[in-house]
Amino acid sequence: MSVLRLNAGRAWLPALLFCMSLAAVSQVAAADEAVLEVVRSDDERLVSLPMPEGEGWCLEWNHSVEGFPVLDCYRHRDGRMVLERSHLPDFAAGLDHIPGRGIQVSDGEGGYWIENIDEAVPGNAYRLRVGSMRVDHRLVIDNTRISLSSLAENQRVTIRLTLTPDASEARQTQ
Repeated sequence: MSVLRLNAGRAWLPALLFCMSLAAVSQVAAADEAVLEVVRSDDERLVSLPMPEGEGWCLEWNHSVEGFPVLDCYRHRDGRMVLERSHLPDFAAGLDHIPGRGIQVSDGEGGYWIENIDEAVPGNAYRLRVGSMRVDHRLVIDNTRISLSSLAENQRVTIRLTLTPDASEARQTQ
């Protein structure tokens, strides 16, 4: 009988370790869960997209004078919305590099990227007055473009990275 109990006890340890590792993995996974949202001032949600840790997106719009596309690119990094880089195809009105804020590099086509900006967006959110269809503010995720101008032309919206409740709790315990 004692041999049976000893073997049963040995099976308990691997099972316990396995369960503990699953709990740790689920806690890390919860910390990665976030949603990129665009909401109107009345809190109506226009866009809601999963945005796991490490994933990124850009806000693209057409320059109001020159009409070419401009990009500000963000990433979900450690539970924060971080502005990583911007693409400016020209030195048109309002488009220039601020020395000390990232590194300006050629895009090989007459424009430039400002790389390594790496600025966390306060509160993981910012307000935007969405432009007309001529400006066409749009979210770009991979090869998908979502026109904010078609959803909320000339309206104020908030673009925010929202951690899920599980992710917020996991961050507090880390």
